[in-house]
Order: sequence, then C-alpha cells, then structure tokens
Amino acid sequence: MSPAHTDVPSLVGAALPTPVPADEYDGCPVTGLLRLLSDKWSMLVLVLLGRQPYRFNELHRAIGGISQRMLTRTLRGLEAAGLVLREVHPTVPPSVEYRLTPLGQSLLGPLSALADWAVSNEAALVAGRHRAAAAASSGPS
Repeated sequence: MSPAHTDVPSLVGAALPTPVPADEYDGCPVTGLLRLLSDKWSMLVLVLLGRQPYRFNELHRAIGGISQRMLTRTLRGLEAAGLVLREVHPTVPPSVEYRLTPLGQSLLGPLSALADWAVSNEAALVAGRHRAAAAASSGPS
C-alpha cells in the first residue's frame, strides 16, 4: 500500500496488516489516485483529452454542466498530478491548450478496463443497490 510496500505484485495479492494503519492508507499511491479520479469531472476530462488536445473554452463547451471555476480546479489537479500538460501559446490574447502527458496517456488503458467492467456489471451493481435499499427500509435484522 505505501511506498514501503512497492514490491507487492498486485493489489489483490497484497497482504495487509490488520488493522490497516490510517497513515499507510492515506499515503498509499492507489488511495491518492482514486481520490483524484473520484471527483465529478476528472475522468471525463481525462477521456476527452485522451482523444485530442483542447483549448480551455473548447473543453468547457464539451462538458455540459461544469462551471469554468470547476474546470479550472479539475485541470489544475490533473496538471499537478502530472497527467495533464497546460501549454500557453504566445498569441494575442494568449491561448491555452491542454493535453495529456505520456503519464496521462498511460492511464487511459486501466481507466478503459475499469469502464468496461462497470458497463459489463451494471445490472448486478444496480441489483445490489436495490437489495441494500430494500434491506435498509425493512429495518434492522
């Protein structure tokens, strides 16, 4: 989980201490990446930038419902993580273009696998939520 445990062959095969120390969980690179990607807009921005570079206003128009402020925050977070490159072109007025870095490009395959899994298992996930909601509404057992 933590940088001290980088020799673990996979997430599923990792032996975890019980209980898992909070500082290890918080410092885990997987936890950090999932926090970054779990906001409302990051995955969509990554997917769009994976298709082509965008100027800010083009990207804003391509995402219905996102405010300019939230798009700016999302892009800054992805840029700080090294996934997105912001390039300022010396025009009047200056134009800014966003594209994925090679690191960002390398994330598209795993994101696609996760998306494929979610689509393939959507019915089971919905059924599970319905069962949980029904159990919660019927009271404690």
